[in-house]
Amino acid sequence: MGYACLLMPEPIPSTTFLKKYLIRVPEVFGDLTEDIVKGLSSSLETPLGKEYYLVQPGNPEDLRTSSVSKFIQWNLPVEHSWPCVPQKMEGFIEKAAQAIFRKFGSRDPQAILIGLLEPSASDPYYKKLASNLRGRTLQLFPALPVGDAESQEPGKATLFCLVGKEGLFCGMQTPREGNGFYPGGTKYISQNSPSAISRAGAKIAEALHYLKLYRPQPIEGSHWLELGASPGGMTSELLSKDYRVTAIDRAPLDKRLDGEKRLRFLQMDADGFDPGSKTRYAAILSDMNGDAEESIRLVAQLSKYLEVGGLAIFTLKATGVTTVTEAVELYERVIQKASMAGLELFARTHLTYNRREFTLFFEYRPPVS
Repeated sequence: MGYACLLMPEPIPSTTFLKKYLIRVPEVFGDLTEDIVKGLSSSLETPLGKEYYLVQPGNPEDLRTSSVSKFIQWNLPVEHSWPCVPQKMEGFIEKAAQAIFRKFGSRDPQAILIGLLEPSASDPYYKKLASNLRGRTLQLFPALPVGDAESQEPGKATLFCLVGKEGLFCGMQTPREGNGFYPGGTKYISQNSPSAISRAGAKIAEALHYLKLYRPQPIEGSHWLELGASPGGMTSELLSKDYRVTAIDRAPLDKRLDGEKRLRFLQMDADGFDPGSKTRYAAILSDMNGDAEESIRLVAQLSKYLEVGGLAIFTLKATGVTTVTEAVELYERVIQKASMAGLELFARTHLTYNRREFTLFFEYRPPVS
């Protein structure tokens, strides 16, 4: 879509800017976008790129707490925008950097991170533009306490900017509020394992990265119980992080995992697995296919073998769900079954390699009998 470029970037008026947000709805849920926005009591203003939308929510908190907020992978309050085609704007980087400094220079961000509205675009122009714009902007600001995304504190405000052929959009908020350390959300995190057995390895690598928004990862040497492990992509990634893994699946694991000393594999149905009364796990991981309610029943059944405060990472597969209402109802039933077993939800997101599914993060607190 085209925009008439402005001579200088104009901030959204202060009386309205807090009402405008840039949200990211994963492409896999693109057919539900209209209903998602309605569920947020928002008005859809402008689509940007493939997955971003400029919206005006009735209540900004709904973007994080409403029943449909789980569909939003990332969000940003748009406090400064420059609708234009940067590639056609002479002196864009200098003008944009100066405007960003005027708007945010006195607000002490912990970091400045600039990303792309179209992160998968094949044209390298905007990737280079984002990098150069960040470099020039950093020159204008006083030295910042954080120089890279991985070192951010989840609860401190970062200046995030997104740039693309539709222009520049900037705002400040904490990574936890935005639902990711990177502009545009938690990006793909490279796997540690030298040879990827399946893309599921990338899912758990990203899930563990995302976990840092809320709590530390389990320490090295921790014992994980993995349900639905075949073919072993997640297993391989966990082993590469020096965890011990008990993996269960009716199907076999990839032969490349044969002989792993920190792996115990049981080719069986998880419903019949008995760890032994004295066994305790630091974490349970479930990426099981099939009915989501049956899968959470199995996780709940085995949760009593978690350490107090232990972690459960659960992929809620919404295969066959065709409406927002159906997805919300399924999600609520899953959360209720988990809660009855002492699994308290503390975070949920849609990962880069999730399909029509969500990744849920629980902490185990034994029910009081």
